Amino acid sequence: MELKKSALVGALGALVALFAFQGAAEAQVAFSSDVADDLTYTRDVAPIIQQNCQVCHRPGGIGPMDLVTYDDARRYARRIREQVANRLMPPYYYDHDIGIQDLQEDWRLDDEQIATIVAWVDQGAAQGDPADMPTADLVDVEGWSLAPTLGEPDLVVPSSPIDVPASGNDMWHRPIVPVGMPQDRCIKALQVKPRGDAKAVVHHANSTFQRETDDGAFESTGDRATEYAMGKLGELIPDGVCRVLPADTYVAWDIHLYPGGLGAAAPNAVLEDNVVELGIWLHPEGYEYEYKQDLALYGIRQGELIMEPNGTAMTQGFHTFDHPVRIDSFQPHGHLRMRSASLEIMDPSNGRSEIISMISNWSATWHQSHIYAEDAAPLVPAGHVLILKQWYDNTGSNPNVVDPDMWVDGGSRTADEMSHAWIAVTHLDEEGYEELLAEREANEERRITDD
Repeated sequence: MELKKSALVGALGALVALFAFQGAAEAQVAFSSDVADDLTYTRDVAPIIQQNCQVCHRPGGIGPMDLVTYDDARRYARRIREQVANRLMPPYYYDHDIGIQDLQEDWRLDDEQIATIVAWVDQGAAQGDPADMPTADLVDVEGWSLAPTLGEPDLVVPSSPIDVPASGNDMWHRPIVPVGMPQDRCIKALQVKPRGDAKAVVHHANSTFQRETDDGAFESTGDRATEYAMGKLGELIPDGVCRVLPADTYVAWDIHLYPGGLGAAAPNAVLEDNVVELGIWLHPEGYEYEYKQDLALYGIRQGELIMEPNGTAMTQGFHTFDHPVRIDSFQPHGHLRMRSASLEIMDPSNGRSEIISMISNWSATWHQSHIYAEDAAPLVPAGHVLILKQWYDNTGSNPNVVDPDMWVDGGSRTADEMSHAWIAVTHLDEEGYEELLAEREANEERRITDD
């Protein structure tokens, strides 16, 4: 594909999305039957389960059952087939056929893996030779998900503890704690991790940097650390840019807690001393960079977000920059009634827009920061328009709706709705934009030549 300056580099060709709400039970997925007719667990399926499922489905994990042994998998074989075939597990609901598909930390199984699991179950879920069974590498469920590739974080900033009751209204906890870094540094990656059972009751946890003033108060530095919501892995910052950790700052936490918990693993019990930790991986001192990156909340709602009983709703919002940018990640946010979300970019010179990302079966218990691969992250010229859309379902067909006869308004409680997206943006100048554009074109020409 020839890349031109007017194109949104990194996006796929112009697409038209036909949107429809779709429940898990209604999903119809077909896969190639070109698989072996003698599949076994130990040889063919266990490697897939170990690499993609056991991080949650293991003793102490957040999955509702263990999938460590053959007996575990055999017991739940039909359920595994249903969840995998309908792309509900692993829980990464980014659409496969719309928008950019080259993503970092992509949890989705490919078609061959899905076909293998489906065929194995249909063939009778045979065990196979125990000698073929690979050794499971069960990671520490309390460890940092990014540690296997990045090592332990350079800094860990915990919140102060708080008790969460078994029932009651939503709670907010807003402690301010010191970071302990005496000079400005560039952040390489961040991860927020509720400690222990807290993962079941923490709805979201935002973290911003603040400084103490002479009178003992605190004021924002204008820099955000990161955002966490249930299920989110973390934030990876591309090489060559800097998300700043300012010197001598504090982390101001904004933690939303849900008594009793939310989702299948909700304990519905009193949880004491809940702590949320922020892990920060830093670039070395003296790290050289050209541009800054930030993570910001981009509002979508235009006017009041109100859903009538047994009704649906759709919101959209627009944002433009007076300078070129690179979009590094996209994470929509909503609550129980949100079903789908999209990000488009419009060229104002011709009114055409391209769908960059689409999530058509969104889940409030599995927020994901969809991090674009560096060569796929869209380059957006100055003046182009981000279009953000989200769809909501307040009817009985939505399994998350307890009472579809209720009116629903926008708000911060879990029972309310929200309408925004978290987007990581690298802020460029015209020279940097042209350099990245030329580099993309050269890489594309080399790829075509090599093919």
